[in-house]
Amino acid sequence: MKPLLEMKGICKTFPGVKALSNVNFRLYRGEVHGLMGENGAGKSTLIKVLTGVYKLDEGEILLDGIRVEATSPQHAQMMGISTVYQEINLCPNLTVAENIFIGREPMKHGRIDWKEMNKRAELVLGRLNIYIDVTRLLSTYSIAVQQMVAIARAVDISAKVLILDEPTSSLDAAETEQLFKVMRKLKSEGYAIIFVTHFLDQVYEISDRITILRNGELVGEYKTESLPKVELIAKMIGKELAELDYLPGEKKSACGGKERRLLLSARGVGRRGTIAPFDLDIYEGEILGLAGLLGSGRTETARLLFGADRADEGEVELEGKKMSSMTPRSAIGHRIAFCPEDRKEEGIIGDLTVRENIILALQARKGWFRYIGRKEQEEIADKFIKALNISTPGSEQLVKNLSGGNQQKVILARWLATDPKILILDEPTRGIDIGAKAEIQKIILSLCKAGLGILFISSEMDEVLRCSHRIAVLRDRVKIAELTGDEMDEQVIMHTIARGHTS
Repeated sequence: MKPLLEMKGICKTFPGVKALSNVNFRLYRGEVHGLMGENGAGKSTLIKVLTGVYKLDEGEILLDGIRVEATSPQHAQMMGISTVYQEINLCPNLTVAENIFIGREPMKHGRIDWKEMNKRAELVLGRLNIYIDVTRLLSTYSIAVQQMVAIARAVDISAKVLILDEPTSSLDAAETEQLFKVMRKLKSEGYAIIFVTHFLDQVYEISDRITILRNGELVGEYKTESLPKVELIAKMIGKELAELDYLPGEKKSACGGKERRLLLSARGVGRRGTIAPFDLDIYEGEILGLAGLLGSGRTETARLLFGADRADEGEVELEGKKMSSMTPRSAIGHRIAFCPEDRKEEGIIGDLTVRENIILALQARKGWFRYIGRKEQEEIADKFIKALNISTPGSEQLVKNLSGGNQQKVILARWLATDPKILILDEPTRGIDIGAKAEIQKIILSLCKAGLGILFISSEMDEVLRCSHRIAVLRDRVKIAELTGDEMDEQVIMHTIARGHTS
């Protein structure tokens, strides 16, 4: 069988960076093809070359044996290639039907035929076994449903190739399984699907073949069933198995057993409609993990402690001193740092340089009348670029040009530059590759050993277990338990969540 899509000798260079070097890729009808690699490996660049976001420098793209080159994402869609990105590019203020047919609305007598559009939207979603009210605003539905709407739109436009870029990053297990049902149905209908993900279990569950990129070069193409997970990890990182110092399931060593100083104590802190009142303690030199399913209240807890959302009950003490109110400004003043979950929206400022992003929080704490001089800014930036091993041509590189893992390190550097006592990390390794994930986990453990008190949130249970000394378990926006020692086990946590008992 001939490939539906074939990319040969693809090369793409940006100033100072060779993003793709002689990369080959094949995609067949009726298959799910996993595209794997570390951040910066070239996955996104390859997709953007395919879909006309970037113009390729060398190589050729064949679709159904015919040489093509998309000049824009819209042109790619016209050829039958559609992409659904991790950050859903739809309009939340429009209805579901309007989002599916935006720019392609059925017309009657020179006006939009709303009845026909709603009817066709229901049919498109029905093909995917999705039955919802298409006249409701998209914003009233969950992220999972919005993801399905984006896929329905892409499928209705495209008849050949569907690219799913990190589609499960914001979904829980049940929502992910629903997505996989949709993918299997499309596969049975002959669609060719490129599946980009960092979740190893998911790529093995759904994909038929895997292509691995590393440093902009092709490592190889493999049948999923014939590639063990440890080999996949080794090929992504570029090390032999014996050299790997991180593998899934590896446990961290505890940071010693001496008595710790209490840095933060929250008693009865809550916010109506957001998170039920909870008690929480953070000690120096200790990592407190938050475990729970999507929507359990982990992010809401972090935002209350930092003051990003204001609590309407309870009290917080910092090193024994009662706080009358908590705001981000007062939190920074008391040396609390917060790395938010959404690094694109709430973390990095893409059009600023690495240097400017790193010194931002420190400058905010000092105030704009105590300006940090350019030389000192450069010294601070260079110090943390080296300390965190941030891969960048220099501190004057725009942060939007870095890979996701390196952007995450820049956010971490920003807060470390403020010399914090307490570090709140909300999904610090979300959407980054296994190599960068291991690096960031090591940095977190080293900061803990240096005396920081750390609140650590991750949707990956094994990561919470590996990094934490204590674990607070949440369910339905209620803290239901706190686990230590031998209780910190994945089965115990899952049974605790299932029972839902309040501690």
